[in-house]
Amino acid sequence: MSLLTQAMEDVVLMEKKREPDGEGGFLPAKWVDGASFKAAITFNSSMEARAAEKQGVTSRYTITAPLNAKLEYNDVIRRLRDGKVFRIKSDGDDVQTPKSATFQFLQVEAEEWELPV
Repeated sequence: MSLLTQAMEDVVLMEKKREPDGEGGFLPAKWVDGASFKAAITFNSSMEARAAEKQGVTSRYTITAPLNAKLEYNDVIRRLRDGKVFRIKSDGDDVQTPKSATFQFLQVEAEEWELPV
């Protein structure tokens, strides 16, 4: 078992669900649990990340997940261990291991986020 595999924990992809209000419109959207998968979520405390934070950039987490997770910009995931929610701030297609790598994964940047009520 690799260190990366050991760092992975259960997360769930959150989906925005809209229901009709019966009058041609929609009720306020609700966030519901979608597909579950494993991911490693690490806090980025580098000097570059701290400098970017002072300039208003909030992407301070790196999420490493299997290629089949297909994470995209603005996707929302929830870590099951503590319920912390993260919004994806990059595309999973941008940083992936090469096909010849012995294990396959993608990485995205994320920010801590609160689900709108």
